Amino acid sequence: MATKNRHANVNAAQWSSVGGDGTVDLSKLAANVYGENVFSTAVQRQRLPKEVYRKLEATLSAGAPLDPALADVVAKEMREWAMERGATHYTHWFQPLTGLTAEKHDSFFNPSGDGTAIAEFSGKELIQGEPDASSFPTGGIRATFEARGYTAWDPTSPAFILENPNGSFLCIPTAFVSWTGEALDQKIPLLRSMDALSRVALRALKVFGDKTTTRIFTTVGPEQEYFLIDEQYYYERPDLYTTGRTLFGAKPPKGHELDEHYFGSIPERVLAYMLEVERELQRLGVPIKTRHNEVAPAQYELAPMFESSNVGSDHQQLTMQVLQNVARRYGLVCLLHEKPFAGVNGSGKHNNWSMGTDSGHNLLDPGDTPADNIQFLFFCAAVLSAVDTHQQLLRATVATAGQDHRLGANEAPPAIISVFLGGELERAFDAVAAGKGSESNKGNFLGLGTPVLPPLPLHGGDRNRTSPFAFTGNKFEFRAPGSSMSIGLINTTLNTIVAEAIDAFVDKIEALQAKGKSRDEAVLEVVKGAWKKHKRIVFGGDGYSDAWHKEAAKRGLANLPTTPDALPWLVEKATIRAFERYEVLSERELESRYEVAVEQYSTKLNIEAETAASMARTMILPAAVRYLTELKAAGLTPAATELKSTADEFLKQIKVLEKVNANHPSEEGLTHAKYMRDKVIPAMNATREVADRLEKLVADDLWPLPKYSEMLFIK
Repeated sequence: MATKNRHANVNAAQWSSVGGDGTVDLSKLAANVYGENVFSTAVQRQRLPKEVYRKLEATLSAGAPLDPALADVVAKEMREWAMERGATHYTHWFQPLTGLTAEKHDSFFNPSGDGTAIAEFSGKELIQGEPDASSFPTGGIRATFEARGYTAWDPTSPAFILENPNGSFLCIPTAFVSWTGEALDQKIPLLRSMDALSRVALRALKVFGDKTTTRIFTTVGPEQEYFLIDEQYYYERPDLYTTGRTLFGAKPPKGHELDEHYFGSIPERVLAYMLEVERELQRLGVPIKTRHNEVAPAQYELAPMFESSNVGSDHQQLTMQVLQNVARRYGLVCLLHEKPFAGVNGSGKHNNWSMGTDSGHNLLDPGDTPADNIQFLFFCAAVLSAVDTHQQLLRATVATAGQDHRLGANEAPPAIISVFLGGELERAFDAVAAGKGSESNKGNFLGLGTPVLPPLPLHGGDRNRTSPFAFTGNKFEFRAPGSSMSIGLINTTLNTIVAEAIDAFVDKIEALQAKGKSRDEAVLEVVKGAWKKHKRIVFGGDGYSDAWHKEAAKRGLANLPTTPDALPWLVEKATIRAFERYEVLSERELESRYEVAVEQYSTKLNIEAETAASMARTMILPAAVRYLTELKAAGLTPAATELKSTADEFLKQIKVLEKVNANHPSEEGLTHAKYMRDKVIPAMNATREVADRLEKLVADDLWPLPKYSEMLFIK
């Protein structure tokens, strides 16, 4: 009989760096690797003919379609640049509805007919590709046998090179559409939503006398949380490598109760890994700024600086890929599941969102003059209106099976969407509603220069980590997205609903001005009305408390605790109306995303349930039987009786789980998802509860799975 020993733990605890000390002289220009693997604006300026570069930049700044005449020149220079860096292939790198990225590699080299090959890459190949799209999720937009799909170059997101020990390849960020023209990816709707918000916000800025701004950009800075465990343990856990989370595991004596891990000194192997991750991301032009230990043991975080929503979303996907790839070089595995370990904090990513002008002015930053501040109040109120009006939709954008383990607990924002403004900014809005100024703490505020408007806070309050949607000085932080999620749909939704709110505000202001109101009077009246109508969404207290759930219900706020509760809001009439009005997603495209999300929820839970049943019957139950035999042989009757009773209960729960796994309803869609939620998840949880009790009864050397205390604390 094979028994577990501690060699695995000892091996996991050993690590030594390979090679030199890894230090370089960062004062030398040659040591700056930032963007060296990116076909950036600087590279384009250097390599493209001046006239071509000028036309390309003018096209991008105006958000206009690319002139095909430029494509051949750009393609030639892009290929030569890539080949100088060892790239033999190129791929149209896109983001289908799987939540991951996709790529099909094509060689630069074509046979020349004389037994040699010549490197070619045309403008046509740069602009458009045609991958087989039959196996990507479409939510019913196409039948499986309809395989044609197109990728289209997105010149607003720079091409880059990904390296492999045996070579490298050029990645060209692209959009992905069906043969009939529907968006099958995350990028197209995001670009559409950015254009929509830009158009509407420009309309608003004209109200405020801004005649110079030509484009508005939304920006994101997503903070990424993740876990690292030794790969020895990962590959000994079928649940981890199959589903991304532990389906069994008793709570260890120590979790994160002592809080010593948070912001603590970073373990040497982990820091070495972080440094390589950051260097790889720097080479890809991803502006990583921050790294630290997170709350849970073995949990960490990195955060970038703000970028355009499109580029930032692309970089978010790259960040997750690099985190996972580099971990293997250090004998680690990076876990991006929202809740890989029960009983300790899970991982999310905070989506910091803002909007600004092409001249660099942040529209969510209180300014130095009365004009700046009345403009800030306008845009801030528009965000409040959007979030309140579409609170259920925002919840739906972050709804997944993994998220249901995390949202609403004492570790992440609740499943009730609310907005944190801070006490001082709340008082400022209250003062506007009352038509008078307000008292403020000296030195903390920007005066508005008129008694009608209250002073606005620079940082007029503490942060609130329990809030799903918090104002943090010059941006809103949407804290609900999950660690493994693409942020494409999230930011598409934010852009669209805020555009809708701004548009409605401008309509009201213009109507009031037509009746003789001054601009400032009209703006303040609209802000006042919005505050009165949407103040219910603002909450600054403990979002984890039961009292808040009761208070939220009184306010009429939605509480959507599970994914099947939330997903239908993707296809509600109000959602369809907003997305179609701004030409971001059609009803058909929204329905496809709904169908994909529902199917993925049920499929992932089914994989978990079947994995749990298999592990329970073939790994955990045999371990209990073996130890029961030992106890009986040793004459330890009381211990044997206790173990047998628990093992009998375990077998009973296994059978229940196997039964629900075998009796899925014939109906698909939401009916199937609700069956998974109401029948399968409870059966899995009941099986786990008994298994975790068995873990504390069975001899340690017979237990077949690495325990939490090993995975979380052996660095």
